Amino acid sequence: MRKQLKQVYASTLKNGTGVTKCLVSKLSELPDLLYAHKLLDYLPKPPIFLFNKLIQAYSSRGPYYQCLLLYSQILHRCSTPNANSFTFMFVVCAKLANPSIASMLHTHFIKFGLDHDAYASTALIDTYGKLGLLHMSRKVFDLMSEKELPTWNCLIAGYAKNGDLEEAFRLFSCMPQRNLISWTALISGYSQNGRYREALELYLEMEKDGNLKPNEVTIASVLPACANLGALEIGQRIEAYARANGFFNNIFVGNALLELYSRCGAIDKAKQLFQEIGGSRNLCSWNSMIMGLAVHGRCEEALGLFDLMLRNGVSPDDVTFVGALLACTHKCMVDRGREIFNSMGQRYHITPKKEHYGCMVDLLGRAGLLKQAYDLINTMPMESDSVVWGTLLGACSFHGNVEFAEKAAEYLFLMEPWNPGNYVILSNIYAKAGLWIEVSNLRRFMKGFNVIKGAGHSLIEVGGRIHKFIVEDKSHPLSETVSAVLDNVTFEMKIPEGVDHVEL
Repeated sequence: MRKQLKQVYASTLKNGTGVTKCLVSKLSELPDLLYAHKLLDYLPKPPIFLFNKLIQAYSSRGPYYQCLLLYSQILHRCSTPNANSFTFMFVVCAKLANPSIASMLHTHFIKFGLDHDAYASTALIDTYGKLGLLHMSRKVFDLMSEKELPTWNCLIAGYAKNGDLEEAFRLFSCMPQRNLISWTALISGYSQNGRYREALELYLEMEKDGNLKPNEVTIASVLPACANLGALEIGQRIEAYARANGFFNNIFVGNALLELYSRCGAIDKAKQLFQEIGGSRNLCSWNSMIMGLAVHGRCEEALGLFDLMLRNGVSPDDVTFVGALLACTHKCMVDRGREIFNSMGQRYHITPKKEHYGCMVDLLGRAGLLKQAYDLINTMPMESDSVVWGTLLGACSFHGNVEFAEKAAEYLFLMEPWNPGNYVILSNIYAKAGLWIEVSNLRRFMKGFNVIKGAGHSLIEVGGRIHKFIVEDKSHPLSETVSAVLDNVTFEMKIPEGVDHVEL
């Protein structure tokens, strides 16, 4: 096909036949757009639809700057762009992440009197949303006389993506009608912004509605919420639906399931899934499996998988190294951890981030090398935060080291004076060392500044629902039943040895 088109192209250049316009259109469907572009330049006055065809092709495959050159050609060759021209150009602005070009094209869009077009205006709303310019998205939306469903969806997705979930939900509630994209945009927004409970509740509400069938994007958006909430039962039900509908072959769905089982502690099931994904694995698949093994203490397996990944020619990223360092930390493998940490810059040209330094501080701290951990924090190329100092304080608590505990606590009290956990840990370190005057002073300080330790809580999944229990809280509708069962279990645990059963 390509060879034939090139032959026709040569004939066109030679004889000036009238098939040029059709040829440009056909050539723009090929991976190599050079011939189509050359032929367009050959035409004395190409129609706008040919420019649009080529802009559309470049906007999908790149290089994106060619779209800007083509748009410039439209203006300089005395042609007038139409609504389709701007629809494709707005898409390019989002991919180039260039607000200035988007603003310029928006001005041209209005100047040419095309701002009444719903499709192009919707593309502009989507572009501004992806660029984080929500006030501009909203301005375009509010000026539209007729708002179609895709227009609402683009604005909701923009708010959700940029973390303004309250406004996204308000718009979602005001929609005259909704489709699967509407629900998925908000579910994805909740999930990506760490509001997993809302993401799962919204998905379950959509299920109850019964009129919509989740697709791959919906499934890949809700599964991380299940993973982070520990909602394994719901996740397994979603997996069954995904497999029944052929969605498991989608790598994003496969990776989300891998993360679900890894986070919920079902490591053997996660390994089975990892094998099932097989040749479709991407870096995310490897990272999820390495991290899952490391978090659950299967450190040798995690590092073995890390080595296998490198032997298979898969290039690691910063997430990979967090998993590998975490495995070293849990096993106190200081030398291997140092080797992996140093290899990031030396071999793979990856600059260590705060998370990697945090892992190294944790590794050194667990190994009792508290001065080395302290020195590493002070030589970090970026500003240290409460997480890394909290890691050192935790290591001091484990080893009963007062000197470095006080140094870490000094920073923590400045960074987060409201956090009671830091005061409690330091108080316990003092108590363990028999420094009761310091314990008393610290508790008096907490009382004076009204630092109160928050109540702990637990989340459990029963019957496909997530239940939250807070210490001394009686608000749960089944709290009396739960307390009675716990009392019964506690009583039976205290039964003397040799007594099989006590009738209550």
